Amino acid sequence: MTKRRLAAAAVGVLLSATQTPAADAPVFKLAVSEYPSWSLFLSASDMGLIDGRPGKMGPIETKWGVDIELKDTDYDSCILLYGNGQVDAACLTDMDSLAPSLSVPSVAILPTSTSDGADQCIVVDSIKTIDDLAGVSVFGLDNSVSRYCFDRNIELAGKHPDRFKFVNQDPQAATLALQQGAADHKAIMVWNPFCMEVKRQKDGIHTLFSSTAIKGEIIDMVSMSRKSLERKGGKDFACAVADTYYAFGRGLLEPKTRDKYLTELGSRFAKMDLSSMRMIVDETKFYDTPEKGAALFAGDELPKVMQRVVSFCVKRGIVKTAPSVAYTDDPKANLCFDAQYIKAAAARK
Repeated sequence: MTKRRLAAAAVGVLLSATQTPAADAPVFKLAVSEYPSWSLFLSASDMGLIDGRPGKMGPIETKWGVDIELKDTDYDSCILLYGNGQVDAACLTDMDSLAPSLSVPSVAILPTSTSDGADQCIVVDSIKTIDDLAGVSVFGLDNSVSRYCFDRNIELAGKHPDRFKFVNQDPQAATLALQQGAADHKAIMVWNPFCMEVKRQKDGIHTLFSSTAIKGEIIDMVSMSRKSLERKGGKDFACAVADTYYAFGRGLLEPKTRDKYLTELGSRFAKMDLSSMRMIVDETKFYDTPEKGAALFAGDELPKVMQRVVSFCVKRGIVKTAPSVAYTDDPKANLCFDAQYIKAAAARK
């Protein structure tokens, strides 16, 4: 059997003469960038669970009667494509879903993971404490999750973030400068795979703090425009995205197939090998079952988290005004967290 047929059998979905032809199925575009729980969708296409090419449908797409077209691009482009209405949904963080929602009413249809050490402040060994950062330039991507993680850790230490010097720089450039021993680069704030790569290649550095201190605050997810949800096939697309995610998740959870699925995922995420991927997914905790995803969206902690995230975005000028956020299906809200698609995907075998 081919890899695609094996994958189809693994999720228990078989092609038949009754399937919806791709030509008749509504097409929905999902923007995906390179990140562990988002690269998953590209790996799912590689393995035949779905077919991310336009006009082609895999078994999960056929099950839900929709054609999922994957747009494989960089993260900034995901934000732009989504905000400009050129895609129906995008893999975005909770924070980066806020600004687009002011012009594109949005629904978070699926949480994929949360950073639990994947975002780190990496410093030279002479810096032992947060107090040692005073007067030191910390290089990282401003107005991003990196800055949020930095500010939150400083606050948790009982200090004011504005008393520290955060310098905007592309994470790849910041990582390279630290690795090469640039005199002015003693501290960087970056995420995986940059964290893993620089610590492997550079001696005399260590992690001062990380996103482990703020578990559940940096949420990676799939956001979808309400307009796309409301068009023909929109809800089925949302369910198909969730179904795809959990089908791959089952492969990761099953001991007999875990290494195979991690290897497939690594081929799409920074060309990481199996041993690296084992570490990567330990620092990027997947919401890999419907129960975990629904619990997050319906839990008491999420409103508290989003209040902090919205306040941060307003303070840093990432949004001009605070978007309205709801935790049920509320058409009047800018951004809704809605677990109904997770539940519907889980209920339909």
